[in-house]
Amino acid sequence: MIKNEVKAQPTVFLVDDDPGVREAIQFLVESVALAVETFTSADEFLAAYDPSRPGCLVLDIRMPGTSGLELQEQLLARQSKLPVIMITGHGDVPLCVRAFEGGAFAFVEKPIDHQVLLDHIHRAIRADAQRRQACAERPEIAAKIEQLTPREHEVMGLLVDGKTMKKIASELEISIQTCSKHRAKVLQKLGVENDVELVHLMLNSRRSSS
Repeated sequence: MIKNEVKAQPTVFLVDDDPGVREAIQFLVESVALAVETFTSADEFLAAYDPSRPGCLVLDIRMPGTSGLELQEQLLARQSKLPVIMITGHGDVPLCVRAFEGGAFAFVEKPIDHQVLLDHIHRAIRADAQRRQACAERPEIAAKIEQLTPREHEVMGLLVDGKTMKKIASELEISIQTCSKHRAKVLQKLGVENDVELVHLMLNSRRSSS
């Protein structure tokens, strides 16, 4: 169960009704010295959910009762920014599209490639930490940053680092078209017209917080 107190250590929250999958992923995550907490259902996770705790959510898209997609929608309704990594089957393409539109951070197809899953988990935790730090250090734009999904925040960071759309798409393993959509959302939500204005906004915010 999730306790109420804030913990600095990021945690991988795993929701899956299959005990075999839970056990395998828990062992995998713990093997790289990451904390993990498992839940048998979406309702069990929601009952314990604490938005102040950093980390990411690994979520099976198909479960009895409240599905993974429905859990994601409920988290969005609560304005949660916790990165969500969906575990999907080959026949889940329409559901994946809905989840992606809802801000899912990544998808991992079954049978699960453990290294791929770990790569997504590490990136999701890093994006979550960067978002939380940005909001803490730059309160004047915290409200705008809070509007970004974890994936949009990751794209923003790479844009500020000066990387091209092609390099960003390659690093995130997404298409250039998808990357362009994320970039457009970042510019819109932060109220800037282009990448130059975005960089200036972030640099000025860093100076004012130092």
